[in-house]
Amino acid sequence: KRIDHDLKLCLIIPTGSQGQFPITQNVTVVEGGTANMTCRVDYNDNTSLQWSNPAQQTLFFGDKKALRDHRIELVRASWQELTIRISDVSLSDEGQYTCSLFTMPVKTTKAFLTVLGVPGRPEITGFTKPATEGDVITLTCTTSGSKPAANIRWFRNDKEVQGTKEVNATGKSFTVRSSVQFQVDKRDDGVAYTCSVEHVSLSNPYMTTEVLEVHYAPHLEITHSLIIPQEGQYFKLECISIGNPIPEPVLWSKDGGELPDTERMIVEGRELTITTLNKTDNGTYRCEASNDLGTSSAEYILFVYDPNALGQHGPDHALIGGVVAVVVFITLCLIIVLGRYLARHKGTYLTHEAKGAEDAPDADTAIINAEGNHVHAEEKKEYFI
Repeated sequence: KRIDHDLKLCLIIPTGSQGQFPITQNVTVVEGGTANMTCRVDYNDNTSLQWSNPAQQTLFFGDKKALRDHRIELVRASWQELTIRISDVSLSDEGQYTCSLFTMPVKTTKAFLTVLGVPGRPEITGFTKPATEGDVITLTCTTSGSKPAANIRWFRNDKEVQGTKEVNATGKSFTVRSSVQFQVDKRDDGVAYTCSVEHVSLSNPYMTTEVLEVHYAPHLEITHSLIIPQEGQYFKLECISIGNPIPEPVLWSKDGGELPDTERMIVEGRELTITTLNKTDNGTYRCEASNDLGTSSAEYILFVYDPNALGQHGPDHALIGGVVAVVVFITLCLIIVLGRYLARHKGTYLTHEAKGAEDAPDADTAIINAEGNHVHAEEKKEYFI
């Protein structure tokens, strides 16, 4: 009876938890975020579950907290589940966590906590405003604290340009630098260089922009309001100046000297206006302007036309029409003559086969000669295949 009783005790011991392992999942969290670590079993005979950190320190044994860390708290504890929460996660929390089911023997399952290091806001260095045309400058964009290493892209306005990348490890995170080097000219003045930092922890890239300021020598050009200036008309010249700093003031002169008639010749900033043109205004007009990097000038030669002379020497449309008609007529005549020549030349081939008939003394002889020649003509025919 003692043996039978012991056998019955062995038969009623539950065996569902003996052959199973705890179920866990790997977790990825952004630095500073919150990670929930969950351990489950399908069957449990009142056997405790335990979470341990990568240093094998027990965090929770069932619902009992074992490690004094205010960031770690219990979410749920039962015979089939143990879930804990780690708040304000840091890079040092990354590693392999262990869930243990205290059966005989103890069953364990690992779960890896991955912590993503958020890159810092990028900074662009290496540019001191303003640059001078011809300078070689290097822009460097730097971001720190990323894990894994962040990616940096450069844009010149909206067009991507290639940079030189450098990655350095700082503890568990990375510092990433990228540089672009180029020689500046006046086309770079006002151009925006943007550094874009991309990382798996960011929903949108971090960006920072440096707008270039480039100083360059002036360039001047004169525009005019009339194509054919005529006496009595209102006429305006404008001196278009390009440069940084802005070249000023603009100085106007005529034929190497001052403007001769300041009552009719009015200067307002970059514009020279002649209120009523006359022949005395003919000459070379010059505008000149300077900035810190140099001086530039532009010239315009003014010739004032007599409106009456323009009317007398205007184009004779009747004469032009007559010339066109003569050319057309001659062309048609040439086409007709050429056509008649080609037609006549084509029709004289067989008449030579009757050559000799015209030398006959009378009509009968001519017919006989012609018939004879036609017989020979049959022999002279050439066939082309």
